[in-house]
Amino acid sequence: MSLKKRYRETIQPKLQKDLSLTNIHEVPKVVKVTVNRGLGEAAANAKSLEASVSELAQITGQKVVVTRAKKAIAGFKIRQGMPIGCAVTLRGDRMYAFLERLINLALPRIRDFRGVSPKSFDGRGNYTLGVREQIIFPEISFDKIDAIRGMDITIVTTARSDEEGRALLREMGMPFQSN
Repeated sequence: MSLKKRYRETIQPKLQKDLSLTNIHEVPKVVKVTVNRGLGEAAANAKSLEASVSELAQITGQKVVVTRAKKAIAGFKIRQGMPIGCAVTLRGDRMYAFLERLINLALPRIRDFRGVSPKSFDGRGNYTLGVREQIIFPEISFDKIDAIRGMDITIVTTARSDEEGRALLREMGMPFQSN
C-alpha cells in the first residue's frame, strides 16, 4: 500500500482520534518536501555542481533548480549570481513516493543508524533532516560518484505544533530515536 493511500485510510483517522480533532481538515498533513544541497566548492569546481544536479534529479525524479548567490562574499570567493547549490521541491505523488523511499530504504542504510533526532522540528511542525552521504539512496551507484556529499531534507507539514508534526511523522513510519 502506498504511503499516500495509507495516510488517507489509516493515519488520518488515527491522528484525528489521538489529537482529539473534530474536523478531518484539522489533521496535520505533509505539504511539501524540499531537498537542498549547498555547494561551497561550486565556485571553484563547476563539475561538482553538474554532478550534484544529476544526483538530486536521480534521487527525486524531478528537475533540479540551481540556486545562486544573492550577494558577493569576498572571503569565500563568491560573486553575486554565482551558482552555489541546488534544490528540489516535491509535492503530491512524487513527495509521497520520495518519503516512502527515504523512510523505508534510505534511512536504514545509514551506518550505525539508531534513528533520527526527534528534536529537529522548527516550532511550527516542520522537520529538517541532514543526510551526510548521498549513497544511502538506492538510485545512486557508488562507482559513478566523484565525492561524498550530503543534503538537507525539509518536510513541511500543516501541523500547528512540534507535537502534532512528530505524531504525523511517527505514524508515517519515521524512525525517531527512542531516548
